[in-house]
Amino acid sequence: MKNEPAPPFSLFHKVFPAGHFLVSLLFVCCSLALLAFAAAQFWSGVSPMVEASLIERVNRVLEGLALLVVSVAALELGQTILEEEVQRKAQMSAPTRVRRFLSRFMVVLVVSLSIETLVMMFRFGQEAPQYLPYAAATGLTAAALLVGWGVFVWLNRGAEELEPEAMDQAKREDKKVK
Repeated sequence: MKNEPAPPFSLFHKVFPAGHFLVSLLFVCCSLALLAFAAAQFWSGVSPMVEASLIERVNRVLEGLALLVVSVAALELGQTILEEEVQRKAQMSAPTRVRRFLSRFMVVLVVSLSIETLVMMFRFGQEAPQYLPYAAATGLTAAALLVGWGVFVWLNRGAEELEPEAMDQAKREDKKVK
């Protein structure tokens, strides 16, 4: 029975890690491109050779900061996909694994939205106060995501008690990846 042909789906299961690796690599490439754009934006804000008002310079630096936030988010997502899907070959069927993956994603998302809110508040406060409600809505979205994530973790803590072996396995995998 060991020489039986593999089911047709087994080939697809071997392709997924390669696909996840490519997605992760593209996230890293996008992050590096955004990092370069952020550096160029920052330089245009502080360069003494560029003629600009103080407000224009501050806005360029803030735009560079906003690009850095997105760059970090892309880099973190690339790392998460690489570690969870390629290195660990994690199956998202276990509640512990889902909770850990979502937590990593939510940390990136909430922090990115929070920093973006600060950038928008400062910028709109100086230039276009009529857009401050949009910045506030972004901050409220970050807060709502944080609350929703907290509720999700709190409601799912019982799953850890039901499957302590899954948490032990996840901790062992963490030691392998580091």
